[in-house]
Amino acid sequence: MGVDVRTASIHPLEQPPTIDFPHARTEAQPGRGALAVLGGDLMVRVADGRLLPYANLDIAATAPCAVVAAEAVTRLLPSYASVHRGAGVLSQHCTRAYEQARAAVARFVGCRPGDQVVFTRNSTDALNLLAHVVPASTPVLTFLGEHHANLLPWRQTVHLPLPRTPGEAVAAVDEALRRHGPALVAVTATSNVTGEVWPVAEIARVARWHGARVVVDAAQLAAHGPVSLADLDVDYLVLSGHKLYAPFGAGVLAGRADWMDAARPYLSGGGASRHVGSDGTVQWALGPGRHEAGTPNLVGAVAMAAVCEAVTATGWAALTHHEQQLLERLDAGLATVAGVHRLVLFGPAHPRLGIAAFAVAGLDSAEVARRLADDHGIGVRDGLFCAHPLTRHLLASAPTRLPGTAVRASLGAGTTREQVDRLVAAVARIAAQAPSQRPASRDIA
Repeated sequence: MGVDVRTASIHPLEQPPTIDFPHARTEAQPGRGALAVLGGDLMVRVADGRLLPYANLDIAATAPCAVVAAEAVTRLLPSYASVHRGAGVLSQHCTRAYEQARAAVARFVGCRPGDQVVFTRNSTDALNLLAHVVPASTPVLTFLGEHHANLLPWRQTVHLPLPRTPGEAVAAVDEALRRHGPALVAVTATSNVTGEVWPVAEIARVARWHGARVVVDAAQLAAHGPVSLADLDVDYLVLSGHKLYAPFGAGVLAGRADWMDAARPYLSGGGASRHVGSDGTVQWALGPGRHEAGTPNLVGAVAMAAVCEAVTATGWAALTHHEQQLLERLDAGLATVAGVHRLVLFGPAHPRLGIAAFAVAGLDSAEVARRLADDHGIGVRDGLFCAHPLTRHLLASAPTRLPGTAVRASLGAGTTREQVDRLVAAVARIAAQAPSQRPASRDIA
């Protein structure tokens, strides 16, 4: 009979030596808090032959790797072994590391008694898992401004129109719940297009009054500020490690266990079952293991936990202050560039995280992004940002004709004033070469 290593005693294991990362020995620079990241000294060759420090302004898509995450993985790898599958010292050590990672993430997202943390591949996977366990009779209310991960997976969807104000968003949820009764409200904490913070706590209060549940897509917010199931009073929360400075392919669905324990496993296989009879009958496991069949992503879980613990220990104040200073600098700089139009939904004064989407009149956004990379060593994102309805709406609302896609610059740990200033200067140079004269910059709402 096999040993249940979830309850077996854990033998001590001496920590293996840590590989010396050339970037990891540099202390975090002033103003960036304790979250130092790798890649800050990466040089790239631009079109004219110069070598420039790379400006990674695509952090909203995938954040650079935090030093603490890389070091945690390096310490783990020499003892890497199976999780929940063996009685050997290495397997027990890795089982303990995996479950300690789960506990660290639970603390980070403010889990309450009865909540559980299920490790997934990313936020998209986590939302698809939740869509799998939502009872078939339960409608899901979601705004058309959501990322596709929170727009497409649901089986019985009620699409709410794009609100013009936060108050209008809360009112739309209230009205929809009056019509549809108990439902699941799926809402982002922060738009991945505009960076605007959504009124999640207010939406949750309305949902509670109607007996509805709430899931929060915290993929963007979790990397920029505190997010808590308990503080927001929501039922579920999802996030991605690769946006939280732990790019090792792990995500999280955290929240109430009842729907997850009642549904058939998301994946069928080893670990999801407690007993399989010779006649094919199955007793499925309860708890997180029910939806984590197969060998789990131990490396991703440990990396994410390392970042969660580092941020929990130091707090968000320094990093948030640093990002807001840079965002104000970026906003002020782009506002001086003729032909640049910023994309916002709730208006330029609404609180935002370090994301700025814009379009340049007369220029294709892919061309703008290419020239930023090829000529200035700046990495940004162009397109519709996996939020097509929202981005198209904002572009179509412009007072002048704009290209059908936009450019997005995003900030985070590791971003510098020099990078922001270089972006503004580069955009100004590119915009000046557009085929027509344009008015001064305006925000699109």
